[in-house]
Amino acid sequence: MAHNAVTGTWIVVPTYNERDNVAAFVDAVLEVVPDGQVLIVDDNSPDGTGMLADALAAADQRVSVLHREEKAGLGAAYRAGFVEALRHPDCMRIVQMDCDFSHAPQDLPRLVQALDAGNQLVLGSRYVSGGSTPGWSLRRRLISRAGSLVARGVLLLPYHDLTGGFKAWRRETLAAIDLESGYAQGYGFQVEMTWLAHRLGARITEVPITFRDRVAGTSKMSGAIALEALLMVIRLRASTIGRRKASARRSPT
Repeated sequence: MAHNAVTGTWIVVPTYNERDNVAAFVDAVLEVVPDGQVLIVDDNSPDGTGMLADALAAADQRVSVLHREEKAGLGAAYRAGFVEALRHPDCMRIVQMDCDFSHAPQDLPRLVQALDAGNQLVLGSRYVSGGSTPGWSLRRRLISRAGSLVARGVLLLPYHDLTGGFKAWRRETLAAIDLESGYAQGYGFQVEMTWLAHRLGARITEVPITFRDRVAGTSKMSGAIALEALLMVIRLRASTIGRRKASARRSPT
């Protein structure tokens, strides 16, 4: 269970087999956000990530760990972490990011600053001016861009990077979303959450980030995860159309 927060900013970090990264990642995050609270959400990693995270938490009250019984997808891990963070009344901002250094801890303060400037959701964006993906192959760039473009077009959203996972939330915005009813468990979760915030009327902005390949460990991306994300986008759009038709039937002629 998490310690009481020492600040208003929680950084929620799902882990699965991230033993090679987690200690260095926590150090890097707390260096740039020294009064932050890092919540590690570990899905019972067989490589001992959870035990190492417990040791980090025992040594520093700014680190806490939420243990889950099994690997159930990125979306499920984030939802559990969000619920835990929101249990703490002094948690005012929630940042979500990966543990593998693909999201640079040095970019964290800029996302938090954008929240404090009046935005309710800040997207760390690879695809606005100043954003970049160094070291990516042309094929990977095309696939990633296509994923965001498809989601943007189908869901009629104005944001450039819909599949990224580096985001900062105001407490009130995240609390207004029904986290238990989410559909996506994999990377489609990123699109779904931005869509839900947009439909709530949240003030959303994009801040450029540099996205690099993971430093150590192996990627969890798979064809099945990509397919789930595509189907989730179609389902969200269909649900919107269904609500509009139902509303039209109820409206007087």
